[in-house]
Amino acid sequence: MPAARPRLLYVTDLAYPARGRRYGDEDVLLTSRLRADFDLALCHPRDAAALMDAFDAVVVRNSGPVLGYREEYDAFRERALSAGTRVYNPLTGRADMAGKQYLVDLSAAGFPVIPTVDRPEDLHRLPDTDRYVVKPKLGADSLGMRTVTADALPALADGATLVQPRVDFAHEISFYFVDHDLQYALYAPHPDRRWQLEPYDVTPDDLEFARRFVDWNGLAHGIQRVDACRAPDGGLLLVELEDLNPYLSLDALDDAGRDAFVAAMTRSLHRFLAG
Repeated sequence: MPAARPRLLYVTDLAYPARGRRYGDEDVLLTSRLRADFDLALCHPRDAAALMDAFDAVVVRNSGPVLGYREEYDAFRERALSAGTRVYNPLTGRADMAGKQYLVDLSAAGFPVIPTVDRPEDLHRLPDTDRYVVKPKLGADSLGMRTVTADALPALADGATLVQPRVDFAHEISFYFVDHDLQYALYAPHPDRRWQLEPYDVTPDDLEFARRFVDWNGLAHGIQRVDACRAPDGGLLLVELEDLNPYLSLDALDDAGRDAFVAAMTRSLHRFLAG
């Protein structure tokens, strides 16, 4: 049973050099506020497996791309699953938490996703364009991403690499959910400045689009970020569904917005621990 004040192990890489983002600042803010309700300690993702038994739950936040510590992450997952450790977000996520195969699967199933394939025999499913984007399925934070021409694709579509057309989108939009409730949305009005974000007014159609992917993922608890781009025809296409450690861009919100998010996350954690 959780203690009167639940104990949380908060996993973050405060020093990770994210482009255009300050992971450390965000997690210092969040942990300073969460301490009002929880006994809390921070640790690096490489140390989580060794420390987690002393806590009621593990909260995985801005822990950086798993590629940087794959062995330690796999050991953490295996130990947490075998011990029944509560991990927030739960380790059952079907999206980025499990790699990027879901983009291939959702594309094949007809979801509004940037067309994505991973095998030479499926390249015909992609629209003809001057440039294509290729990236590793286990990549993150644009690691390993390249832009190539069509003639390079047969050699690159090896099952471990995603192939997508390069989309000339108007802007990118991120929708931030706690459990299944939208908290806020931000967009990058300038496509070449992904992390210069501004508040975005969500339309009913936008919300229906984003919620479709959150519902598909099936996580009862946790924080998810639905990243989309506005295609030339005006519709939205999924770029990624981040369900492992989504950066929240809380610095783009006003004080009331940050307060509302912290309150929602706190309520979610209490429900998670009580479940």
